Amino acid sequence: MNDRHTRRFGLGTATCLVMGNIIGGGIFLLPASVAPFGTVSLVAFGVLTIGAVALALVFGRLAERHPDTGGPYVYAREAFGDFAGFLSAWSYWTMTWVSNAALAVAIVGYVHVLLPGHPSGGTDLAIALGALWLPALANFAGTRYIGLVQTISTVLKFIPLLFIAVVGLFFFDPANLGSFHEGGGSAVGGMSAAAAILLYSYVGVESAAMSAGEVSDPERNVGRATVLGTIGSAVVYLLGTVAVFGTVAHDKLVKSKAPFSDAVNAMFGGHWGGTVVALAAVVSIIGALNGWTLMSAQSPYAAAKDGLFPAPFLTKRRGVPTFGVLAAGVLASALTVLNYLTGAGGVFEILVLITTFSATVPYLLAAGAQVYFLLTGRRDKVRPAHFARDLTLALTAFGFTFWLVAGAGYAAIYQGVLFLFAGILVYAFMAARRTARRAEAETADGATTAPATPGDHEEAPRPAASAAAPPRTT
Repeated sequence: MNDRHTRRFGLGTATCLVMGNIIGGGIFLLPASVAPFGTVSLVAFGVLTIGAVALALVFGRLAERHPDTGGPYVYAREAFGDFAGFLSAWSYWTMTWVSNAALAVAIVGYVHVLLPGHPSGGTDLAIALGALWLPALANFAGTRYIGLVQTISTVLKFIPLLFIAVVGLFFFDPANLGSFHEGGGSAVGGMSAAAAILLYSYVGVESAAMSAGEVSDPERNVGRATVLGTIGSAVVYLLGTVAVFGTVAHDKLVKSKAPFSDAVNAMFGGHWGGTVVALAAVVSIIGALNGWTLMSAQSPYAAAKDGLFPAPFLTKRRGVPTFGVLAAGVLASALTVLNYLTGAGGVFEILVLITTFSATVPYLLAAGAQVYFLLTGRRDKVRPAHFARDLTLALTAFGFTFWLVAGAGYAAIYQGVLFLFAGILVYAFMAARRTARRAEAETADGATTAPATPGDHEEAPRPAASAAAPPRTT
């Protein structure tokens, strides 16, 4: 990293990368999504936050030992071999570019709030594609500009969300909360149902670990950034949800399509809240796309270094795997075009379901890798004095991730497993190609290497007699 376009991420930028990727566009609908379950959903959020922090701490521990770009892929491959590493990289890569397409589609509605008019399919498609490629351009420009965009966008979305969360507490009215548990059934059932919606609120916790190779002093800063970013996101999530619950009447909140806008209007009157929240949402989604575009290139880059992804993914300029950025942009654009021009909403929904499951695969493998390192007692991987603490964290993180899998639903798991298995064919081609290259290299080396020294039980071959051989001396 030696040019002005390239700069390692410091602790602040790495923290913004984590927060920016965790807090995308979903937060702006979150309070209305869980309101039907009552305030028990806040308890569910608290439990999930504990699991997310445990996962963040596990990524921090793993990054101390493997401060390399690729994060979960690196840990899975080190612990379980090439195939597990490939599955982690394949799942994560799929999740990133499909998620980017979903974010690009989501931003269109908020842009229409800011720029009202007569939307058309062509205009919507242009907005969505612009949302995809503007962050891609920042990525092509280098890590310096990625960090700049990520820091600015995180601050710009954090301030209004935190403002609503804090100021909303002064307008808090307990009468707006409704009952602890809505909808009948047990409170535990309600909490589980709310958790199923909230489970994916913390996807992105691995962002600093995934870009560890671009973080300064990664052994220390990756873990700190991961925990700080996760806790910061949790504060915004929890305070924001509590503020909306307390300022918008429950019966209205359940039907709301813009809960934060309704909260602002309830606090200050008028109808300008929608504009403010729409602007914050656009900034939030652009920041998330900036970070996730980088993530979409990091995992295949790490796998390509080991011959498990095609070689073009190794192309890197200004600290960024540029081919990976380009590939993710093209695939996300193709999916976006498919959504708008063919009306193939069913295809789009299936792919989003796939990402719901595939996001969990790298987490499971990373948590499992930490358990493996601990239980095998490898002194270079484990701090013996911290064994009990680290094992508890790893098991908690694994349990949290397993809960993510269960919460994905049957359809997501079914579609996700099918797509995961499709990756086996890709692995077969890449592994066979790598094996063939190794065999060719060994053959070439053997042709130029002198015979090895005979072992103790072997007789050394005698040199052939030669007329030019020197006479034997006595």
